[in-house]
Amino acid sequence: MNVQGLGRQIKSARNDRRLTAEQLSELCHINSVYLRQIESGMKTPSLPVFVDICNALRISPDYLLQNDLSTNEVSQIKEIEALWETVSPNTQNLALTILKTVLEQEKSQP
Repeated sequence: MNVQGLGRQIKSARNDRRLTAEQLSELCHINSVYLRQIESGMKTPSLPVFVDICNALRISPDYLLQNDLSTNEVSQIKEIEALWETVSPNTQNLALTILKTVLEQEKSQP
């Protein structure tokens, strides 16, 4: 795991939400020195602290770990979602029809 990358993601998300380190640490029930160590990459948060950080920042764990995760089903779904949001309703209907056709064809094959 890239601890520095995780820390940068946490700090970036905290700054985006205009929270100080003290405010986030209070929400996560940890001290601000520990949070700063996490953000600087000096420490790796425990799983319960990681979950508290995600909840306090209202972000998904995969957002914080995006630089460490390989392409997976969740990232592919998010990619489809991002593409979906950029096209017209007519194109969305066409894409849905194509996807249903492909999936039905796959089901019918032995």
